[in-house]
Amino acid sequence: MANYAKTNEGNEGRVELHEALGLTGAEISINKLPAGAGVPFVHAHKNNEEIYGILEGAGFATIDGEKVELVAGDWLRVSPAAKRQFSAAADSGITFVCIQVKAGSLDAFTADDAIMC
Repeated sequence: MANYAKTNEGNEGRVELHEALGLTGAEISINKLPAGAGVPFVHAHKNNEEIYGILEGAGFATIDGEKVELVAGDWLRVSPAAKRQFSAAADSGITFVCIQVKAGSLDAFTADDAIMC
């Protein structure tokens, strides 16, 4: 078995990468919303913080009732208990990646975790 996994994803509205890549420490999804569309539910988490990276377009997140504007290049971290919902702008679709990890689980950053081979 190889020490890596690779996938290529197309233009689906939402793709979860845990199965395609055999993820064991993070949940990663790629999300695309057309102009004016929004995720149809508000949610929070028990344990996982989420990191959102805006790849294309514009929109906003409503976090605990506060509207946070988002554009390509923005990165946003949301605590587990925060209530969140995402929407595309009225005149622009939005594409974003969502990385979900257990809050407080990072033991070391790259420089401390790397092994020189």
